[in-house]
Amino acid sequence: MSKATRATRALEEAGIAFTVHSYDYDPDAEHIGLQAAAALGEDPARVLKTLMTLVDGRPACVIVPSDREVSMKKLAAALGAKSAQMMRPADAERATGYKVGGISPFGQMRKVPTVIEAAALEHEAVYINGGQRGLQVRLAPRDAQAALAAVVAPVVA
Repeated sequence: MSKATRATRALEEAGIAFTVHSYDYDPDAEHIGLQAAAALGEDPARVLKTLMTLVDGRPACVIVPSDREVSMKKLAAALGAKSAQMMRPADAERATGYKVGGISPFGQMRKVPTVIEAAALEHEAVYINGGQRGLQVRLAPRDAQAALAAVVAPVVA
């Protein structure tokens, strides 16, 4: 598995300190984020999942702990919108250039509004997908927020 991806290159170009962590990706896992947390031996609250959504019909990215669900109402409010819904997997792959299970908020095909769950910033370090299945980057959540120019808001249900 290559540890150089568009995501890791984007972090390097932004001057963000991170480490790369590989794990055995299970394509049959019911919850990919929880499977990643278990494989890494980490608390699911520190292993964040990247979800692609449509907010008022436009692509947006939301990053939340792998053991939590997004409140679409809170997500819409965080971006000053009226509605939000999950993006279809095929559309998420086209929009990001990544495969589902390997979608990273870093190095996407085009920049989209991004929201990171406020509780994630309470941790010293978090894991976020590194741009391919079975690859996570560990970094300070404030660095992730800065690299993405992300809105920080409570968006979990």
